Amino acid sequence: MTPISRRRLLAAAIAIPSIARIAHTQAWSQGSAPSWPTKPIHVIVPLTPGSASDVMARIVGDRLSATLGQPVVIENRPGAGNTIGMSAVAKADPDGYTILVNSSTHTVTPATRSNLGFEMSDLAAIVPLGNVPVVMVFNPARGYKKLGDFVAYAKANPGKINYASAGAGNSSHLNGERFRLAAGIEAVHLPFKGAPEASTEVLAGRADFYFAPLVNALPLLKDGQLQALAVSGSQRASALPDVPTTVESGYPNSEYNFWVGMFAPAKVSADIRGRLYAETAKALADPATREKLVALGADPMPLDSTQFEALVQSEIRTNIEIVKAAGIKVN
Repeated sequence: MTPISRRRLLAAAIAIPSIARIAHTQAWSQGSAPSWPTKPIHVIVPLTPGSASDVMARIVGDRLSATLGQPVVIENRPGAGNTIGMSAVAKADPDGYTILVNSSTHTVTPATRSNLGFEMSDLAAIVPLGNVPVVMVFNPARGYKKLGDFVAYAKANPGKINYASAGAGNSSHLNGERFRLAAGIEAVHLPFKGAPEASTEVLAGRADFYFAPLVNALPLLKDGQLQALAVSGSQRASALPDVPTTVESGYPNSEYNFWVGMFAPAKVSADIRGRLYAETAKALADPATREKLVALGADPMPLDSTQFEALVQSEIRTNIEIVKAAGIKVN
């Protein structure tokens, strides 16, 4: 999907009055509701604690626990480009008690991993939890005033620049490569275990930059420990209105959007999938939950399951092209 067509899809979705209203259009009704759930629901997050996916899963999970009347248990299973957690859900019993909350790395995985051990079609998109702005962060001690200052330095010092990511084959890896290609600079990739670890490397001065989800970066930006020179998405972040996008800064084709979403085993019944969508949509529309997500910098992304699945499939195709262009090889 081109940046323009993706923006149109998101714009069309945002035009929908509310997430709660979408829930009423889903093919599930109270009269046909299954008895699910009758026991705890396990949410697998294939990233480390403190990551954007983990934080958002816990916020939404708390609300779901209250409305469903069953505990929603978050389990972190990071590693192997998110495939450990993804595989666990893909191979789980399709009874609705094991689901996945993943980042947009979900659409990078099939482009960077040749042997997943499962099929991407084994996982069905349920609902996005939100669009998370990604900021290009630096250590303020570097002294850059704008993104062009950094790019000029990188071009004048080939071979001396590196960037952190939350793991090889992760969306932050692809984000870094997309910007590198757009800016025409050389940069060595430094993969780490997760988002908190990658941010720490920039703070310590061992990594030059990192494309950090705003959920993780915002506290460090507010404290002045990190500096944001650009946002990588198609529009500015509402929490950082004065920070331009990488495209606005003069680097076409550098746009990269990051989201967090919920998935389930594809063989879960339509009734349970519909109920899961409807209850999660209501949780996202809850004022207290919405307030917590907005405070983290997450923006609403009110797509229904069909629209979300279409977005996922489109991004998989686009990311395969980016990976080929960047020459990324993980396995």
